[in-house]
Amino acid sequence: MPDPFSSDYVNLTSPAVAHYVITPSDSADLPVRPRAIFVQTAGTAALQDKGGQVVTYDLAAGAVLSIRPMRVLASGTTAQLVAWY
Repeated sequence: MPDPFSSDYVNLTSPAVAHYVITPSDSADLPVRPRAIFVQTAGTAALQDKGGQVVTYDLAAGAVLSIRPMRVLASGTTAQLVAWY
């Protein structure tokens, strides 16, 4: 399929070009650091930032988090999340 935008520069304000279901882990960083996270199923998410700080969020289904975590911890995460990048 032709993509008239294939040569456009991708940045944090442009639409995501790929996605993956996040598998939370207490020991492994995300395979690709996302530009945003979509909440597929409501619950909580423990997100670790670049500096190692962990914050737990209570999330509603359909929410979009404009945060770029390094890791989504298994401990404390019950929501099903999708990474957009």
